[in-house]
Amino acid sequence: MRIAFVSPMPPAKSGIADYSAALVAPLRDLAAVDVFEQQPPGFRASAYDEIIYQIGNNGFHAGAFEMALEHPGLVVLHEANLHHLITDLTIRRNRWDLYLAECEYDGGPAALEFAKRVQRLEVGPDYDGVPMLRRLLERSRGVIVHSRFCAGAVRAGRYLGPVSVIPHGAWIPDTPAMPWRYRLGLNETTPLIGVFGFLKPYKRIAESLRAFRRLLRFEPRARMILVGETHPDFPLKEMIRGLNLGPFVRLLGFTTEEDFTGYMAACDIVLNLRFPTVGESSGSLLRALGLGRACVVSGVGSFAELPDSVCLKVPVGAAEEDTLFEYLNLLVTRPRLARVLGEEARAWVRRECSWPKVAERYVQFAEAVHAGRHQEPSLALPETPEAAAPPPEITAEYIIGWAADDEARNYVDIHKDRLVRTLELTPPGGPDDHILEMGSYLQITPALKTKLGYGHVHGCYYGPLGRIDHRQAASQGGEEFACDIDHFDAEKDIYPYADGYFAAVICGELIEHLFSDPMHMMAEINRVLRPGGTLVLTTPNIASMRALHAILQGYHPGFFPAYLKPGETNDARHNREYTPKEIWQLFYYAGFEMMNLETGEFRDDPRPHHIWIEHLLERYQLPAEWRGDGIYAVGKKVAAVRERFPAFLYG
Repeated sequence: MRIAFVSPMPPAKSGIADYSAALVAPLRDLAAVDVFEQQPPGFRASAYDEIIYQIGNNGFHAGAFEMALEHPGLVVLHEANLHHLITDLTIRRNRWDLYLAECEYDGGPAALEFAKRVQRLEVGPDYDGVPMLRRLLERSRGVIVHSRFCAGAVRAGRYLGPVSVIPHGAWIPDTPAMPWRYRLGLNETTPLIGVFGFLKPYKRIAESLRAFRRLLRFEPRARMILVGETHPDFPLKEMIRGLNLGPFVRLLGFTTEEDFTGYMAACDIVLNLRFPTVGESSGSLLRALGLGRACVVSGVGSFAELPDSVCLKVPVGAAEEDTLFEYLNLLVTRPRLARVLGEEARAWVRRECSWPKVAERYVQFAEAVHAGRHQEPSLALPETPEAAAPPPEITAEYIIGWAADDEARNYVDIHKDRLVRTLELTPPGGPDDHILEMGSYLQITPALKTKLGYGHVHGCYYGPLGRIDHRQAASQGGEEFACDIDHFDAEKDIYPYADGYFAAVICGELIEHLFSDPMHMMAEINRVLRPGGTLVLTTPNIASMRALHAILQGYHPGFFPAYLKPGETNDARHNREYTPKEIWQLFYYAGFEMMNLETGEFRDDPRPHHIWIEHLLERYQLPAEWRGDGIYAVGKKVAAVRERFPAFLYG
């Protein structure tokens, strides 16, 4: 599919510009995308299957808006009101005739009469009462919004075309808190509250400052930062001074994206309040959730649709300031609760709002509209689905039952938790599906057929290309299994399988043994997997609690870094071990969308000697997730290899 993507882009001081920059990269994995900020000379709409317009309520979107009227396409409404944009296109250009006409077209005679009063400088524009959507909606082939609230507003505007609710994409930055806390002159114990984005009055900043002043009576160490461009008609400095908050509140102004994210990571609590609302979503809120910050939002509009488990919601009304104070006091006095709330938020963002997922839904909607087959989903909550069939039970005893001798049984006993979890993460197959287990010892290989249902099970192992071993096994329960084991060098040879041959590939405890070129293996796995196919990869975690404990005591953190004695030929030594974040990068550059990333122990034994490491991570606000001994990663093939030699892995 060929798409023209029209939007402001960085360095424009627009959250939608940042949104568009983040979205374009995964879109280009799925379609041919050309980006425009306004209509270029000689533009031919017929050269594209669809045109996607990112429309926001300010002058940055003038070019996209005017182009959308001339060349109808799919309009992405980031809020259900464009009155400020229309004033930029009319009043600021001294085109009062156009402003009056637009008000009448959108709101009728009453809106026209009010607009005439605006022209006479008797009142300000009726920003809330006249949304100025009608003309754009009438020229749109389809509409994308980020919430059911906004979809309802579009339908209330009598738009009858296709509408799709696609979540706002989320950034999941890996930004440490302490460098920016030290830049602010704060240590790890100072409670820090932040407000981010364009600092307008409707973001309830006055209410936030008053609630913060009450908090200081109970926690005088608390501090607040306000990060973003100030509104020219909002005397924020005077307000801070009038509340005697000068020593406690810092106004940092507009910052670079790096500092914006860093200051947000430094916070314990992020406030994202707003009222009134016209259905807008907040890129800064999604960034805070992706950072794992404890967030407090207003319980209105699109924000009311967020899961209760990922943020606290403040009702708008007489109890707003009291509730906000109580929430701040709760999160400051119970920092562990704040961390748990942030962890839930980050997990939700990974699961529901990743940019690849958002891009996939964009393309699905564009293809459906282009083909004339889009069906409007219900805006009501879905009915409870029928319970899915339970996954097949796979136990350690079942795996041990296939062990051929005592040595094999001992190995499986040590690694049983890892082997069981690997099979649990592998999706079931059908009688026509092919699956490949790399580095196959026939420990879990039979279960791929007997438990997961794959009709064609293949194994492979290191050896001369072209050699094939036919292996057979029998379980203690009398089951029989046979498969071929192909031999080749996983980081040098072209694998002896056709493109798109496999539904799934398991790469268990292999990548850490590779000497020189792990991306060759990842690229070949991508090639032999069909589109949408699954890669399940496990490997030791060099960032585990065990590894941190070792290195802080002066020992090597590797799981098996020992050199082999001369003459020994076993392949136990690890050449490079990985962190979970590196595995995520590896999957991304190899063309996979990460569907699940977790860590766990090889054996679930108590480790009380690691508790002090947990306290250290907690004190310095370092991530405690992904600290198990083993990494478990599940990815879906969504694109070709994005980068053959990523810089994090190759010198």
